[in-house]
Amino acid sequence: MTGINGEFTMKLKDAARTLRFKGEKPEKKQLYTIWGEQLDTEHVLEEYPRPQLRRDNFIILNGFWNYSITKDADLPKNYDGEILVPFSPESVLSGVNRHLKPGEYLWYERTLCISDIPVGRHCILHFGAVDQYCEVFINHQKMVQHMGGYLPFSVDITEQLTPGENIITIKVVDDTDSSYHSRGKQKLGRGGMFYTAQSGIWQTVWTEWVPDLYITSLKITPIVDQSSVHVDIFLNDDFKRESLVETCFRIDIFEEHKLIQSVISKFPFVTVSLSEFKYWSPEEPNLYDIVITACEDRVESYFAMRKVEVKKDTEGHLRINLNDKPYFQNGLLDQGYWPDGLYTAPSDDALIYDIEKAKELGFNMLRKHIKIESLRWYYHCDRLGMLVWQDMVNGGEKYHTLLVGYLPTLFPKLAAKIKDNQYGLLGRGKVEGRKEWIKECRGTVSLLYNNPSIIVWVPFNEGWGQFDAKNIYDMLHELDTTRLIDHASGWFDQGCGDFESIHNYFHSMRAAIKKRPIVLSEYGGYACYIPHHSFSHQIYGYRIYLTKEEFDQAYHHLLETEIIALKLGGMSAAVFTQLSDVEDEVNGLMTYDRKVCKVTPVIVLS
Repeated sequence: MTGINGEFTMKLKDAARTLRFKGEKPEKKQLYTIWGEQLDTEHVLEEYPRPQLRRDNFIILNGFWNYSITKDADLPKNYDGEILVPFSPESVLSGVNRHLKPGEYLWYERTLCISDIPVGRHCILHFGAVDQYCEVFINHQKMVQHMGGYLPFSVDITEQLTPGENIITIKVVDDTDSSYHSRGKQKLGRGGMFYTAQSGIWQTVWTEWVPDLYITSLKITPIVDQSSVHVDIFLNDDFKRESLVETCFRIDIFEEHKLIQSVISKFPFVTVSLSEFKYWSPEEPNLYDIVITACEDRVESYFAMRKVEVKKDTEGHLRINLNDKPYFQNGLLDQGYWPDGLYTAPSDDALIYDIEKAKELGFNMLRKHIKIESLRWYYHCDRLGMLVWQDMVNGGEKYHTLLVGYLPTLFPKLAAKIKDNQYGLLGRGKVEGRKEWIKECRGTVSLLYNNPSIIVWVPFNEGWGQFDAKNIYDMLHELDTTRLIDHASGWFDQGCGDFESIHNYFHSMRAAIKKRPIVLSEYGGYACYIPHHSFSHQIYGYRIYLTKEEFDQAYHHLLETEIIALKLGGMSAAVFTQLSDVEDEVNGLMTYDRKVCKVTPVIVLS
């Protein structure tokens, strides 16, 4: 989202005068969601965090840890106080409300009590996400280091454990936007379309005991045209192929708790035939439960039967099809920010609320905007029936605002000529940064591959850190043939991608038959400030409305006339900006605290 026009500036002045008249104070206001207000610090996000690889032997380690922020890399002699994990120190729910700056060190510490260490069992310590770089110590012995603030990692800590109390220590550093590492919309100097930077542990931490041979991940691929599903089972590295000769893998598939298929295989990969199946869709989100056993290890998961592809409709328009039928995707941009938890939703119910509210308002798709959510969010999209376009998290050096913002908005034809192998232009001058992003891109696909709700990968947004998009498109298609790819959302199209992806906040647009389907991957951005439910006196948006009634009327006109006309003219999807307000951005359908919905449901033809 970029650019400010004259109409915006004039209405912004009017809005500012209105706010002063209403007595709003010109300073940042701390907002709370109802889930943050009701947070029980003794029971924080206790749900099992990995719904597609579930075990019943686990301990959630969320709760109060000791913390300290220091200027040097030495273990602190004393701690500053307690922090509520998994909320980042910058968030009010953490109890810290303090920023970690580049060059500083954030320390965590807590004890882990172990009564005994069973023979032939391993204790695995899991982290959902730690932003940005961290080192993990058990009893002051370094166990692992991890770079990247958005992907999970695990470590076997069994050898360092002793019966009784054990000490877990975490050291974190975070450069945010002062380096090339992935950062999403975090910015040290927040404002406008960029938000408060956060750091440290921001997803669930837990342990679980596993046998010597255990399942580390699954890859489940629906093969709809062959009425089957393919399952790849990945095991811990200690067990190589030759040691699996005597291992049997059992796969049981259930529909509504009834066993419908059971297969035993000597190999950790198998294709299972289904005599009949039900499609998954937003209207009917049918899921199949699956239980996989490998020797002593047993995990539970699920999958769905659905397919996504591009085909011509009866009028010759190229459209995105879901399950062999044209399916218009009426979507919302979803930033995944919370006023009290920042990157971390205060509860599982908060995640569910956002998804259900989007469906209630008439939307069937969410574009998760340059953030990777907790795995439970994707699980709820799977079971509730919400399509997801998943952005990769952007990184790179400083972006040139004129190039990635104003030029494409004012001169789109000129911007279309820019090639993304000129790395310095788009903040990708450092080769190590490009390599790191590719590794994380591949890791994101691996992490979320099994979620049926995800139907589109979005590697690049508006040129932020974009590079070699054609090669990235080819790489993603090799990794995943079951989804479509929006190779360059907004602009700097490199002539590939499964559809043409347009961001349009200011210009009139008409759909046209082209060589690829057309999607309006960002539009709207209408702003409406709600007193007592907004973050600050600053207002960021592309068209200002001073009352909910004006906002709702303009919103309905946009969707129920212009978007429907574009849909009938051949457009395949549209993504309205956005689901909720975020800090200065008051262009959400809900306020930042989710306490006020500014609009009534719309009717958009499916």
